[in-house]
Amino acid sequence: MKRIRYSWSVILVLALLGCSKGQKVTPTPVTPSSFSFASLKINGVSNNSSVYKNVNTQPVIRISFSAAVNHSSAGSSITFNSKAGTSASFTTAYDNHDSTIIITPSTLQAITQYTLAISTSLKSSIGGGLQTPVSVQLVTAVDTTNKFPILSDDALLDLVQKQTFKYFWDFGHPTSGLARERNTSGDVVTTGGSGFGIMAIVAAINRQFVTRADGLARMQKIVGFLKTAQTFHGAFPHWMNGATGVVVPFSTQDDGADLVETAYLMQGLLTARQYFNDSGVPETTLRNDINALWNAVEWDWFTQNGQNTLYWHWSPDYTWSTNMQVNGWDEALITYVMAASSSTHPITKAVYDEGWAKNGAMKNGNTYFGVALPLGPAEGGPLFFAHYSFLGINPNGLSDAYASYGVQNKAHAMINYNYCVANPQGNSGYNANCWGLTASDIENGYTASSPTNDVGVIAPTAAISSLPYTPTQSMAALRYFYYKLGDKVWGQYGFYDSFDLNDAWFANSTLAIDQGPIIDMIENYRSGLLWNLFMSCPEVKTGMKNLGFQSPNL
Repeated sequence: MKRIRYSWSVILVLALLGCSKGQKVTPTPVTPSSFSFASLKINGVSNNSSVYKNVNTQPVIRISFSAAVNHSSAGSSITFNSKAGTSASFTTAYDNHDSTIIITPSTLQAITQYTLAISTSLKSSIGGGLQTPVSVQLVTAVDTTNKFPILSDDALLDLVQKQTFKYFWDFGHPTSGLARERNTSGDVVTTGGSGFGIMAIVAAINRQFVTRADGLARMQKIVGFLKTAQTFHGAFPHWMNGATGVVVPFSTQDDGADLVETAYLMQGLLTARQYFNDSGVPETTLRNDINALWNAVEWDWFTQNGQNTLYWHWSPDYTWSTNMQVNGWDEALITYVMAASSSTHPITKAVYDEGWAKNGAMKNGNTYFGVALPLGPAEGGPLFFAHYSFLGINPNGLSDAYASYGVQNKAHAMINYNYCVANPQGNSGYNANCWGLTASDIENGYTASSPTNDVGVIAPTAAISSLPYTPTQSMAALRYFYYKLGDKVWGQYGFYDSFDLNDAWFANSTLAIDQGPIIDMIENYRSGLLWNLFMSCPEVKTGMKNLGFQSPNL
């Protein structure tokens, strides 16, 4: 049998040789098998995701493949860059018979987003190509070392007020003295934010950041400009040109009166009027000029032909077309207080009850995160509801048929705090020291953050401006923002507007309506100065009493 098999083998070989005689045989090339990504671990942990958060600054990254890797191809196939495009240096090593690449970056920057990418140019040890690219995003953790020397709490509050005040003082519009909308607004000034800034000037004089004479000169500039600025039935627009006083449309149909912004402006002007109480000519003239602006606002005209509600906007071109009523509960209580307090164009209590309070429909009464909420939307809404109207209105001991306002604002702030501590969405950085949801800039936009609209963005103004309501929690947040995040969130005008630790995003913007409440509410927390001044206005006392408010301050 063996002899037969051998013979046939010889015959077959000879036959093949005979057939190929005189012919060239081209061998078929063999393509090495491709290989694939298998797994990734950072510091020994795999989260089955392409995003790793709170990573330390010297992580060990292990990326495994289905085959051994060609070392020489790795160098040109791996990139490690920050979101800003800066390359991070790293070393590579190999494990598991070269099927695992171990990447160890040099020290990364804290709270920074990086992308580690491996392209398909990576080869296996036998020359096969990587089937699909690999990409993983890392967000490094907060560096908990202190960024600035420790100060006493009083000294820290002084510093925050003084630095934030620079937004209104150093960056105030050179012609009008009014507050620019934001740090990139050029000539566009904001009336409501200017009202907050006027109150900041009063606080700054009181804190001796500027002299009374200099503060008076700035107020004379502001009021002198307002006397010549464009108004509509006495009401100011949301925005105007700080050099000319001409309206700058906030939107297409919002190119005229903004009653709520006007109320914020008047809140500030009346506070300044009460502060500048000297009997000499300069301060007497200032008070008279403020009264002329105040008395010119036709609050009752904004009931749109006598309805029992106030309307937010009126346009010379579009009249009442926005048709937006000022209804509670939100940031606009001051609008009804101002309207009721007017000596020339007051509204009646029925306008307040039916328009603002909606005959009691603004009541809430539910409990959120262990706190009962008297008024407003579910879970409280953005925290500026508790700030803007209460820069001047003292909520402590204040009540009417609908709520006790000290209770309301404390409840609102505590719900916001408790929500951030509970952190139901698992946002990076939310904790007892890092909290506060309100309207602010977000990456590539702006939104009114709240527990029901949580996009992962914290705004320092939210917690800091709540100091009168949640002093312990707010002071802890202020310390954290300054000492732990200060290299990222502290700038020439105090705290930047907002940040998102999920994506290591930090705003570089400052906004008048967010900077102003920081100064003003810190002052109310420390001394009650602005509350005392505003609540001392005789018109305000009369107007609030007429609406049914009760308070030891009325």
